[in-house]
Amino acid sequence: MDLTLQILLAVVALICLLGGLNLLLKGAHYFLPKDIPIQRVMDDLFRFLSGIYFGMGFLLAWVVFNFHKTGDIIYFLGIVVAFSGLGRWYSRIKVGPAGKYFDFIMTLEILLGIIIILLQYLR
Repeated sequence: MDLTLQILLAVVALICLLGGLNLLLKGAHYFLPKDIPIQRVMDDLFRFLSGIYFGMGFLLAWVVFNFHKTGDIIYFLGIVVAFSGLGRWYSRIKVGPAGKYFDFIMTLEILLGIIIILLQYLR
């Protein structure tokens, strides 16, 4: 059970590190139509949140390598992962679906968060 939990946390760490770095480098303008001028406040907030996403990858990696010292922090990491998916769900409700890929990611994040919490509870 410990190994399964470590693997799941390592996968989420890799997703955060790669996804966060990707979004940090691209910025918000990458996702807007080319004829819309750069929105400085939007880009600032986008890169700020991307930095948090990227930094979360380092926290998760630390937990993977220091697994037996971490204790209850794993519950909170599971909550963060689940709420990232719930944030996508709320976006879906407010502005509509972003596509099948993002629906899949949303479901995966919610399930991964719940599974991380359950596996920590059963340890």
